Amino acid sequence: QVQLVESGGGLVQAGGSLRLSCAASGSIRGINTMAWYRRAPGKQRELVARITGGGSINYADSVKGRFTISRENAKNTVYLQMNSLKPEDTAVYYCNLDGRLINYWGQGTQVTVSS
Repeated sequence: QVQLVESGGGLVQAGGSLRLSCAASGSIRGINTMAWYRRAPGKQRELVARITGGGSINYADSVKGRFTISRENAKNTVYLQMNSLKPEDTAVYYCNLDGRLINYWGQGTQVTVSS
């Protein structure tokens, strides 16, 4: 089994910053693609950023230039640095690890951006 533990969510004013962390542990083989998703109430889950084991990165258009995803492969930890936050960034953010057959998810961490 793989466990993902997230931290770093909270309440911040528009224009502020937060850094999310997600540490994966358990029966992990190799260095897997990891990603951050988010879901606002009543809306579909959205991919925010993704990073492969080799360091290839892609972002949602809405966060390009503001968010940065990174990882420490030896710790199977992924980060999301969020700058210039906007109220529309308010959502529950979920960490994802793309296993060979199974996608693993964290419990989610609430990010609230006030205007």
